[in-house]
Parts: sequence; C-alpha cells; structure tokens
Amino acid sequence: MTDNQVLPEPTDLVAAFVTAFNSGSAEAVDELYEDAAVLVPAPGQPMSGPARSAANRHLLDFGLPMEVAVQHVYVVGDLALLLVDWSIDGTTTAGIEIHLKATATDVARRGADGMWRYVIDNPFGVGR
Repeated sequence: MTDNQVLPEPTDLVAAFVTAFNSGSAEAVDELYEDAAVLVPAPGQPMSGPARSAANRHLLDFGLPMEVAVQHVYVVGDLALLLVDWSIDGTTTAGIEIHLKATATDVARRGADGMWRYVIDNPFGVGR
C-alpha cells in the first residue's frame, strides 16, 4: 500500500487486508486499522494497540495465505458492516497443519482522507 492510496469502497479494504496479510507484513496490516480499533481473535477477547498487532502477527507467523469471499457489505455514511468468509489452510512454517475458516463480522470507517480502516475486526463473527 502506498501512502497516498485511497480505498474508495469498503471492499477495497478487504482486498488491501488480504494483500497485506499475504505479503507477511505486520506493518502493512496495522496500517489498515484505526489507532483505537479492536481485533477480537477469540469470542469475548477484544484487543487493541500492541495486543492487536501481536495477535495479527501470530497469524502472519503461520506463513500461510488467506483467502476471502465478501458475502455482504452494508454502508451508512462513513460506516460499513462487512461480512466476509475467510480461510487459512496449509502447513505452517513450524510444520503444523492449520485449517481455519469463519465468517468475519467487521466494522470499518472511512476517514477524512477517503481511506477505509477497520474499527472492529471480528474474524470469528458471532462465535459462541
């Protein structure tokens, strides 16, 4: 992602996230969140700041690509609700078989710069 890149549609944020994730760059992934954004890596465990970055870095360390399919996007003004099927499958760099998949329920906001960023990244949706 370049410093002057604008993501005019919420789905562009999803595409940018997959590109950043699949590049393995924790910094590129972090750029796609608002500063105070939360990631919910497990139901009932919201994380922000350095904890959010560490949780994303843990997934990046698997060294496996993520695949996504956007199911629904609902936009009201500068807020968007994104429902996205995602999966990470394969053998990690540590030799462990991983099969993760879920439907994310994410909230994004368009900033004054035109860029959509995650406010709430809930990769396991309504997980119980």
